[in-house]
Amino acid sequence: MSSGETKTDVILIGAGIMSATLGTLLKELVPEWKITVFEKLENAGEESSNEWNNAGTGHAALCELNYTVEKPNGSIDISKAVEINEQFQLSMQFWSYLVNSKLIRNPQDFIMPLPHMSMVQGEQNVSFLKKRFEAMSNNPLFQGMDFSDDPGKLKEWIPLIIQDRQSNEPIAATKIDSGTDVNFGALTRNLFDHLKSKNVDIKYKHSVNNIKRTSDGSWELKVRNASGNVERHTAKFVFIGGGGGSLHLLQKSGIPEGKHIGGFPVSGIFMVCNNPDVIAQHHAKVYGKAKVGAPPMSVPHLDTRFIDNKKSLLFGPFAGFSPKFLKTGSMFDLVTSVKPDNLVTMLSAGAKNMSLTKYLIEQVMLSKEKRMEELREFIPNARIEDWDLEVAGQRVQVIKDTVAGGKGTLQFGTEVISAADGSIAALLGASPGASTAVHVMLEVFKKCFPQHMKEWEPKIKEMIPSYGVSLMENPELLHEIHTSTAEALGLSEKELVTS
Repeated sequence: MSSGETKTDVILIGAGIMSATLGTLLKELVPEWKITVFEKLENAGEESSNEWNNAGTGHAALCELNYTVEKPNGSIDISKAVEINEQFQLSMQFWSYLVNSKLIRNPQDFIMPLPHMSMVQGEQNVSFLKKRFEAMSNNPLFQGMDFSDDPGKLKEWIPLIIQDRQSNEPIAATKIDSGTDVNFGALTRNLFDHLKSKNVDIKYKHSVNNIKRTSDGSWELKVRNASGNVERHTAKFVFIGGGGGSLHLLQKSGIPEGKHIGGFPVSGIFMVCNNPDVIAQHHAKVYGKAKVGAPPMSVPHLDTRFIDNKKSLLFGPFAGFSPKFLKTGSMFDLVTSVKPDNLVTMLSAGAKNMSLTKYLIEQVMLSKEKRMEELREFIPNARIEDWDLEVAGQRVQVIKDTVAGGKGTLQFGTEVISAADGSIAALLGASPGASTAVHVMLEVFKKCFPQHMKEWEPKIKEMIPSYGVSLMENPELLHEIHTSTAEALGLSEKELVTS
């Protein structure tokens, strides 16, 4: 049974951090626009944005070693780290604006100050970390970073990792106190509460089954509601922000820009500590180096987390494979995403990434004891009874043909695919995703609303003071923004000693 057609200005598919960010920005810029959100689950932020489905790292490239690359001449290229840090600063400014404007409540619900650390073992890795530290600490974005290979200092920083360590292998770490732990689930729910108060129509338990162009250039969506009836909704602009579910909807839209693109799903498992005494001994996010052949999202890290106002300790993620594109998806997601236009792309990616496939299968087969062995590289005296397994979210890595990588190149990152006329955009990919949501949405604006950018710019600058400016090249503005965001979000120096 189908009900009549409902017209709206903007449709957002998926009630995750991306739609929440886009909807909130649009409501500030054009409050009169009518926005409708469709989410197939019962609540906002239940898939990739959920606090148990991601690492909660405010990705500012302070600790993630895969964002800094050693070049053949031995120098360290930090350009990717600089780019991601600048993008995270945009998110921090926007969240500060929302808190200062009383549009969202207590920032401690979603962000906490937490040191970010990188830790490596072995002579070669220690040498790399030292060079990385020298390259980064000279940059204003990474001021305040410390390096140490002194066991006494490291025991002070990371007692849980250093005590009972038998190995004589050299070990070193960097530490920066301006890192954060972000509860993206709580932030997403906060933003949707705000959007609801602004008369945004949020429809839970509504699945978008089809999407097609109408004769006047609008988009018509067929949506199955909670009662099983099919509704028809049209809008001038559609944003597909349904995490792993975005690829299928992008394909259904039929836009040429969505051709020759595939997706490869990677799942994750975290180990969660259940012993309060162990949890109390660690206060940082500590990132190590990924194993050879591992995808970047499988970089091992030992994280303090703040979930439901309680301190937790997680280790992982262990990669896994499931053909589902969402945790709540279908076992046929991968198969049905293969189309005539992306078949060669997908097959090429499969041939190129045999080592990754082998790695994922090995990870799936790991017993809990084997996972404990990996954990003991971080916590030598970890006991099996202190740790439980928690399945994290699904991530779908983008596969596409590129000039540099040729046919079927696996992309690690976040990507916006939009129609030439800007009437529809889809977000694909994975980390650093949520942390850079504001930057991603500003890109959506440039691609999809170029005619409004001049008129919107003053308001964008009010919300995000560094918009259009390189903070790295403007240390004074950077200092000003660091100070104001730390104050607004409750991350100021006096609070960094909390444990």
